[in-house]
Amino acid sequence: MTSRNQHLVGDVLFGLQMFFALSMGFSQAWQMMHSTEGIILTWFAFWGFFLLINLKLSHQAHVVQPSRITKQTLIVYATWTVIMTLNISVFLWRDDVLWKEVDTLTSTLAAIGIAVVFAVSVYQKLPLSDPILRGYLALIFKAMPQVTLAYSIWLDGGKGLSVVAVIVGHITICTRLGQIFLSLREASWDRNRIGSAISEIGNEASMVVLTIVWLVR
Repeated sequence: MTSRNQHLVGDVLFGLQMFFALSMGFSQAWQMMHSTEGIILTWFAFWGFFLLINLKLSHQAHVVQPSRITKQTLIVYATWTVIMTLNISVFLWRDDVLWKEVDTLTSTLAAIGIAVVFAVSVYQKLPLSDPILRGYLALIFKAMPQVTLAYSIWLDGGKGLSVVAVIVGHITICTRLGQIFLSLREASWDRNRIGSAISEIGNEASMVVLTIVWLVR
């Protein structure tokens, strides 16, 4: 693929990301204005951590080897961070029970996962700032809460989850993966890009689990 074609594909993916991010964010906020059934606080909270980690990874990738694609990826994660702040605010305003048993489960599993990553960090003598370790942390903060959200929906129902959020969730993850792999081809398999790829692959796998449960329930 020529450089011009790569830029064109990257621009299309960037445009889709921005459109779908706004669509998903506002549709989920609107849905929670009517019902928060099945939604848990830790899904949003850990998603926020996930976004901040990937925001940092994409910024470092851009610093290491600046490119049009890495800049666009950085803008996408920044936009998602703002959208997540909006959704957390709506949830806190609308839900009567802010902390549920599933939130405790989510926090416990996250603590175990973080402890494992920390142990690997010590064993391999890597700082927690290592991009691949941060990729696994992002995996814990996004993939695992999506699985526990699926469990919450199985128990209580899923009226609080927007149809647009489910559909767009898959599209945005796959387009972000596309941006990451284009970035890998354009630059190199540096640890920052590999860390982002690890987190997004796990993100899509857990989103598949969530979707299946939401459809069956």
